[in-house]
Amino acid sequence: MENLRKMLMAMAKDIRVILIKIADRMHNMRTMDYQTPEKQRTKSLETMEIYAPIAHRLGMQQAKWELEDLSLRYLDPTGYKEITETLNQRMPELEAFMSSVEEKIRKRLEIEGISASIYSRIKHVYSIYRKMYAQKLDINGIFDLCAFRVIVDSLPDCYNVLGVIHDMFKPVPGRFKDYISTPKPNMYQSLHTTVIGSEGIPFEVQIRTWEMHHTAEYGIAAHWKYKMGDGSSAVKGGDEEKFAWVRRLLEDQQESDAQDFFHDLKIDMFADEVFVFSPKGDVINLPAGASPIDFAYNIHSDVGNHMVGAKVNGRIVTFDYVLQNGDIVEIRTSKSAPGPSRDWLNIVKSGSARTKIKQWFKRERRDENVTRGREMLEDELRHNELTLEDVSSEEIMGPTLKRLSYASPEDMYAAIGYGGVTAVRVANRLRDEFRSVQEEKKTVLDRVSAAAERREERAKKEGKAVHGILVEGLDNCLVKFSRCCTPVPGDDIIGFITRGQGVSIHRKDCQNYLRRSRQQEDEGRWIRVNWASQITDSYVTTITIAAKDRAGLVMDIATVLNSLNAKVRNLSARDNLGLALVIVTLEVKNSSELRQIMNRLGAVPSVTEVSRNGK
Repeated sequence: MENLRKMLMAMAKDIRVILIKIADRMHNMRTMDYQTPEKQRTKSLETMEIYAPIAHRLGMQQAKWELEDLSLRYLDPTGYKEITETLNQRMPELEAFMSSVEEKIRKRLEIEGISASIYSRIKHVYSIYRKMYAQKLDINGIFDLCAFRVIVDSLPDCYNVLGVIHDMFKPVPGRFKDYISTPKPNMYQSLHTTVIGSEGIPFEVQIRTWEMHHTAEYGIAAHWKYKMGDGSSAVKGGDEEKFAWVRRLLEDQQESDAQDFFHDLKIDMFADEVFVFSPKGDVINLPAGASPIDFAYNIHSDVGNHMVGAKVNGRIVTFDYVLQNGDIVEIRTSKSAPGPSRDWLNIVKSGSARTKIKQWFKRERRDENVTRGREMLEDELRHNELTLEDVSSEEIMGPTLKRLSYASPEDMYAAIGYGGVTAVRVANRLRDEFRSVQEEKKTVLDRVSAAAERREERAKKEGKAVHGILVEGLDNCLVKFSRCCTPVPGDDIIGFITRGQGVSIHRKDCQNYLRRSRQQEDEGRWIRVNWASQITDSYVTTITIAAKDRAGLVMDIATVLNSLNAKVRNLSARDNLGLALVIVTLEVKNSSELRQIMNRLGAVPSVTEVSRNGK
């Protein structure tokens, strides 16, 4: 996350930085066959989450499509193979259909006297994959696999061609978009319409000029010229302003830590967008789901801070009204306004609005923030069975303040109060420091004597460890870990003597153990086992994540696993009547590492339960 922030800072000064990074990443993805499976998945996820959306934001559609398709090949090889094989099987039929439609459009445009170049293509693999996932279809249920592009010489011809296409084919209601009169923030311009051909198959037609086409394919790279000897600008006039959003994004997030920055970046830069109008007719783009509060802070922080109401299309609306494409938004302000409410932080969608609201609370209501922050921290500490008095000593509070970069406890409480840092994060730091100090307070004598007792007891029982397991009364026997409950160091375990396959290790809370331990025929086959004192191996275990199904859930789970450097062997997901079940098989050193991973996964939005298999 911190590396990404640094890259964007460099990008804000010179846009060529990101062009080189995207080119480098594209080369990496093209040669990914030669990397390990783990690196293939890690790099592909990073590409899908960061580089492909940046290429899209810069208007570089060719790069975006290639990066997405190559990433999907490693993230879901089965889905990728299914789509490509089906497309190859249906290619003769699709090519015949595209050739027929191209010829019809060409002949009609010649009759109308319009000069145009017509191209057809099969939709990109990742585009088909997303549609299958969103609509829960297999590829045979998707009909609009083909898209057509008509490129003309002038702007009026774009609208003339649109009229011809709608005369030739039946347009699908609600599927026409005019990105010429309202360009996307990445400079993309085209007319989009979806129509139904005589065969009853829907297909999309994009209509644009040659200049629009070059911009759509290559984005900022299409506008580029290198610095000349006369010192002329490296970007054509006005293009610096088109990409000023990078600088604004960084300015808004200067006081955020890397994790908050990355969260806001994904919303501001990568999310779907909605286009609304100011009363003067200016086009404002906001994240999908944005409210009038987002609009107000997009205009200016003073407008947001003094906002008392809003009108959309001439009607008064509530603050949490969800803006739609084409809405005309008017903000009502008052000098006597009390300022933003804390509830606004739960309503706004844009990171810049959230940051500006936090800045207002930080500046205007320090005393209130200190009181509120202290109460929030005390509540969180209670969940950890601690009080503020337990952690207020200098030996605990001092290192925590230093790590979180606060000069005093009051500064930290204020930051919690205005949302600059979460109470959970501070409480976890204080809890860890408290435990560390408690551990240090034990005398050396106690530690040595306890260790000596453990060694003496172990020496009586231990034979030679196999895979980190000591079997009582047996030396060097065959050991295997049961698949039903996948135990890891730190779990309470029991052994089961199998016929010809050594000792099978189960957790003591395993359902198979609890059921079979009461059966007479298995009496005498259960044996005491322990973990060895020194364990260096990693152990495979499986967890199940239950969540309310939503877009981006698997990506968020994979991001958490990646941030923890978890060694994931397999990740699969399925939908069951709106409930998503994600099954993850991973390697861990011990149960503490596993608990940390499960706790972090439990904090992912919409996740309802994280459990280990076998319980």
